[in-house]
Amino acid sequence: MTALDLNSPVAVVGTGTMGQGIAQVALVAGHPVRLYDTLAGRADAAAEAIGARLDRLVEKGRFSGADRDAARERLRPARSLDELADCVLVIEAVLEQLDAKQKLFRDLEDIVEDDCLLATNTSSLSVTAIGGALRNPGRLVGLHFFNPAPLLPLVEVVSGHATDFSSATRAYETARAWGKTPVACADTPGFIVNRIARPFYAEAFAVYESQAADPATIDAVLRESGGFRMGAFELTDLIGQDVNESVTHSVWQAFFQDLRFTPSLAQRRLVESGRHGRKTGHGWYDYGDDAERPEPHTAEQAQPPAHVVVEGDLGPASELLALIREAGIQVREDEEDHGTRLVLPSGGQLALADGQTSIEFRDVVYFDLALDYRRATRIALSASQDTAPQTVAEAIGLFQALGKDVSVIGDAPGMIVARTVARIVDLAHDAVAKGVATEEDIDTAMRLGVNYPLGPFEWCRRLGRTWAHDLLEELHLREPSGRYAPSLALYRHGHATEKREGTS
Repeated sequence: MTALDLNSPVAVVGTGTMGQGIAQVALVAGHPVRLYDTLAGRADAAAEAIGARLDRLVEKGRFSGADRDAARERLRPARSLDELADCVLVIEAVLEQLDAKQKLFRDLEDIVEDDCLLATNTSSLSVTAIGGALRNPGRLVGLHFFNPAPLLPLVEVVSGHATDFSSATRAYETARAWGKTPVACADTPGFIVNRIARPFYAEAFAVYESQAADPATIDAVLRESGGFRMGAFELTDLIGQDVNESVTHSVWQAFFQDLRFTPSLAQRRLVESGRHGRKTGHGWYDYGDDAERPEPHTAEQAQPPAHVVVEGDLGPASELLALIREAGIQVREDEEDHGTRLVLPSGGQLALADGQTSIEFRDVVYFDLALDYRRATRIALSASQDTAPQTVAEAIGLFQALGKDVSVIGDAPGMIVARTVARIVDLAHDAVAKGVATEEDIDTAMRLGVNYPLGPFEWCRRLGRTWAHDLLEELHLREPSGRYAPSLALYRHGHATEKREGTS
């Protein structure tokens, strides 16, 4: 099945930000494009706005004047749905209301040809439910673009329960012909990105609600240690707290209030207060003219230890040993394997976050996971009120000697980056096991859709076969609500790999 002929007209219904962006993508690809909106004058205004954006592309040298003029000729506002009769594809980008979308597609069925592909850009509603109102639901597919559609490459191509394979394939190939990167997925709450991304927000909010760290510190750790483009608090301020919370609530309800997707009470209160982020001038952060961005907690300078003793294999943090040696700190290796920790001169221990708490062990400071310990500019440490001050000081001094800023947070099991990555990895394995998408498409979707530094399966291969499962299992022991219970798919992955390696 090939992509739609570029000479064939495409229609976009709904001329808000997303509708205009999708129309621009189809227009630049070469299609004649029809714009329709139920509100009088909106389609004309949208056409003018798209034309102005094309002008800016010409000014920046990204589009030729001749191509712009040709595109303008192909763009036409429609006064009624009847003017879409000859379109080969109609994409809706109207309000996220099931009845509104169902009515629109029922009306279109009476107007367009039987082979016209119908597509919804919904981000939160079921494609199956939208198609359930149609005489021929087989030609309805989800085409979920990301905002801004002309710039972001990802398109989730969603097959509802009744979507024909040929319809999904045609939509997939068309998105690719438009210069996008399509990923195929089944009709599941949140599709790929909005399903698997929930822990990125949820775990940051949970650490904040437990009073282990403030938003500025959590964001800094996610960026400077985890390698994420933005922290959870600043990103939700950009998205809009009301929008982000609505998606979280929708996914949670669609999964029958599964505890893994539980919304944040702190975010709910923020939304109720009208603090929706940048668009209202205040969210987690203040965006007023005179507002100063709060600084992350950064420890004062401390004396580095003269030496450390390494016990066992540090696993994902093994590259720290080379960094410690390069900093001029002696590394001694204990011939007996007592665990996977660094012993400091005072006798206190330093260990990679594993889901346990500092209060359970005598004199242990945990350090967080980093995407790349050499490139990371900040490391978070976790200590309890019973941890010896000298142990904390030596741990701070050690990482400062490696050129890192250090943020000391409260006794948070799994810390910040580690628990976030573990939960993302778990949801990704669960999604593959349930036929939502392939490993490759999930990794692509998370890198392109939300700018993650690695896809979940890339993380998993880097961290080791059982790392995420073991950390979540420890978290589940300490909070047995089900929120952190590792999925059967993640368990099978770790143990199946372990069995294969054991018999090879």
